Amino acid sequence: MKRRIKMIGFDLDGTLLTTDKRLTEHTRQVLERAIRKGITVLAVTGRPLKGVPHEICSFEGMRYLITSNGARILKDGRTIKENLLPVEKARKILDIFEDYDTLRDIYYDGQGYMPRRFIENVADYVTSPETARYIATTRIPIDDLRAKLDEENRSLDKIQALFRNGEEKQEAWGRLMSLGGLEVTGALDTNIEVNAGGVHKGAALCWLAERLGIAREEILAFGDGSNDLKMIIDAGTGVAMANAIPEVLEAADITAASNDEDGVARVIEEFL
Repeated sequence: MKRRIKMIGFDLDGTLLTTDKRLTEHTRQVLERAIRKGITVLAVTGRPLKGVPHEICSFEGMRYLITSNGARILKDGRTIKENLLPVEKARKILDIFEDYDTLRDIYYDGQGYMPRRFIENVADYVTSPETARYIATTRIPIDDLRAKLDEENRSLDKIQALFRNGEEKQEAWGRLMSLGGLEVTGALDTNIEVNAGGVHKGAALCWLAERLGIAREEILAFGDGSNDLKMIIDAGTGVAMANAIPEVLEAADITAASNDEDGVARVIEEFL
């Protein structure tokens, strides 16, 4: 039985946006209809704020935004809650990532920073040209990641690494988990994203819902990747895209059409 929906949260890459990173006109119109009905509609993304497309940030009536897997919750472009990764943990995470063939970046205040030499080679570490282009064009190039970390010497949004080798990724994942006090996830086949412990999309979305007087059962959430799993579980109605990873498909209440078939819009239309 369909529930009354007061909040709709959706991942961007692989979920709301098409494979070539577009928001279709049909999906735009459906989101506009939902907003006009008084539903709180927002993106819940692993991207940092500066990596969120302008058409999402400026979408009329979309006042809230969750970025960096829940590290930042924003209203009208301003952070209302942050859940940051301690710098001491960040150094230990980099120690592990540096043992492997990885490209690494760090995030402060909604902006990603990546060494220039990594940006030049990012296409070798991701399978999608669109994703490679997104990373290369949204990171601020720096000379040295460790130097940036030492210069800032403060808590950060999250850390990411892109792996060339799948076995190395799994080994690193296990080592990160053994550190404790971390949220380890990923949005791509080749990446690991690390946030502070307990920081994930589901927790952030439920925190915002509670703040707005919305019950968990009234949340409709969409996702496709590992970093969406807890959001799919925590929402009253979790929706997996047809292109989602098996774990998300298994956890979801509903399976939508793929991100290239207006899957988000089609499910929202059913609820509207």
